[in-house]
Amino acid sequence: MVDTMALLLPFIRSRTAKGAFIRSPRTAKGAPCPAAGLPADGPSAAGLPADDEVLLDAPDEHLGPALVAAAQGAYGPAADLLAATRREARWEDRDRYALRLAAFARSRSEWLDAWRAAAPQDPDALLLTAQLAVDRAWPSPARAELLREVSPLITAAARADDRDPVPWRVALDHARGSRAGHRYFEELWEAAVRRAPHHYGCHVAALRYLASCWHGSHRECLDFADRAAQDAPAGSLAQALPLRAAFSYLTDGCGPGIPRPRLDAAADRAIALSAGFPAAVPWPAEIRNLLTYVLMRLGRREEALAQLRLIGPYATSFPWDRLSEDPLGLFLALRRDLGAAPAARPSRWTRGKRGGRNRLRGH
Repeated sequence: MVDTMALLLPFIRSRTAKGAFIRSPRTAKGAPCPAAGLPADGPSAAGLPADDEVLLDAPDEHLGPALVAAAQGAYGPAADLLAATRREARWEDRDRYALRLAAFARSRSEWLDAWRAAAPQDPDALLLTAQLAVDRAWPSPARAELLREVSPLITAAARADDRDPVPWRVALDHARGSRAGHRYFEELWEAAVRRAPHHYGCHVAALRYLASCWHGSHRECLDFADRAAQDAPAGSLAQALPLRAAFSYLTDGCGPGIPRPRLDAAADRAIALSAGFPAAVPWPAEIRNLLTYVLMRLGRREEALAQLRLIGPYATSFPWDRLSEDPLGLFLALRRDLGAAPAARPSRWTRGKRGGRNRLRGH
């Protein structure tokens, strides 16, 4: 196996932070002005669902019932769902479901409180408790101090099932938010990849740590992502890691330039990954939404339109919430732009300098 750690360690030991975000113009509501001249037939003329059919962050057929039950105060379906992912070692699904369930519990936690009272040592309840604690601490100005108090919850989740890499992804995010040192982060990283060498969430957490510590070092982040993708199986979500690094570069105005062929290669790798997923289903939608944005920024409009067709009605908050206060509105504006602007005319998505709003809400 290619040792991505060998690339990660010199980077986090030697770089120095620099640079600042650059914001691009936007409307008062946060989304760019919609394109004029939408074809009379609307999105359907391009093979896309109508605007009023598009859903934001729709759950899949497994998560949906668990969320409905949680809204009614019942934790059983969520417990069954997470237990199945752990039993079957479906770590990517487990990570995705844990994030969504913890996000729901931020505003309605009664079901999780009941679950913890009934089964205080349940590995799945412990995982959600740790994720929820990190989520609640993150927006605070005292984030670093609050997150340090969360450490015992993450330790309990990690010890509950030693095979599970997802608590270690939570720990990696926690290390970034609490401004942990590089040596501690390296220890967490080694523990995470021992359990799941190609786990997408853990690698994304590492990319975010690198980006936050060494702002503007996009070449090194892309190097790390490329090595991880090359080492991973063809159908692994890790194939989308270079796309994540390319997105960070395209929406951040600092640091040295990256050659265009490297950005195209990151998009090509993600296109090949997307082609292996079913069309118009929720679970790969986030990668396809991200890929659509990157393709638009690279001026590859026909390929972006092809991804929109594969997305179908499933918009996702990421990446649009990094660029606008109205992620769904921005997604719909992009669809209108693709339908209205001739391919020969540069669109507002490809004009001007690199850089975007990239506010990085949440974590």
